[in-house]
Parts: sequence; C-alpha cells; structure tokens
Amino acid sequence: MQVLNPCHHFENCWEIVWVQDLEIYIRDLEAGAVSRWLSDQLGQVSLDDEVITGFVKGHASYNGNPLSLSLYPGAFSKRFTCLVIEGPLLPWNSDLDCARSAWRAIGGELRCSPGNWAEGDDATEERWWRIDERGEYQAIWN
Repeated sequence: MQVLNPCHHFENCWEIVWVQDLEIYIRDLEAGAVSRWLSDQLGQVSLDDEVITGFVKGHASYNGNPLSLSLYPGAFSKRFTCLVIEGPLLPWNSDLDCARSAWRAIGGELRCSPGNWAEGDDATEERWWRIDERGEYQAIWN
C-alpha cells in the first residue's frame, strides 16, 4: 500500500511512502499481552489493550520509523483478535515470523496467512499457519 506524506523539506510537497503490513490472529487474547510483547520488540509502544471490547488503535516505532497498531476483536470467531502492524519498515519479514515472535511471548494459539491471500479472497477453505503447543502446521481455519 502507498500513502502520501507531506515532505519535510518543501512547502506544498508530497512524497509517496510505501507502507507494509503484518497481520496475525491471537486466540483468547489476555489483557495487556500484546503491549507487553511489543514493548520488548519495538520502541515507544502506545497501545491500550487492557480491556478490548472494540477496535483498539495504537502506535509504536521501529528503527526510527512510525508504526500503526490496530487490534480487531472477534475476528473469524469471537475467540480471535486480529493484530495489524503497518509501517514503512517492519521488524519481521513475514506474518509467520511475527506470529512466531508473538507465540514465544504470549503462548496459546496464533494464526496467520501463509502469504498468498489477497483482499477479497475467500478464506474459508484456505490453509492458514497455526502455531500452538503442538507446533507449527497449516490448517483450514474452521
């Protein structure tokens, strides 16, 4: 995705910045778990995830670059919360790398796309990475 940002050097100037994103799904998310995990990985984390009853927006930084953090409870089922991290430079190379890091800190069950999913695709029969105490494997969501 690309967004327009104002240039800092000139008046009436806009530059195109490429924004990447990571998206993982956390089952039965405990209060404060995401902010504790991200605080160990990123700088300046601001995310109020103590009580998640609806959409939660936050921010952080990574190597001096701003990151947008979003939590969406009730994803796919009431038991999963979706975390989306967006920014020009991300701390993990893939959704799976991000999910692995989250699982080491949070535990439980995490899921993410294997990387070939696109907005608008039907996700009901697609295989997803599932990480839990049994290991890492691909499974159909339901």
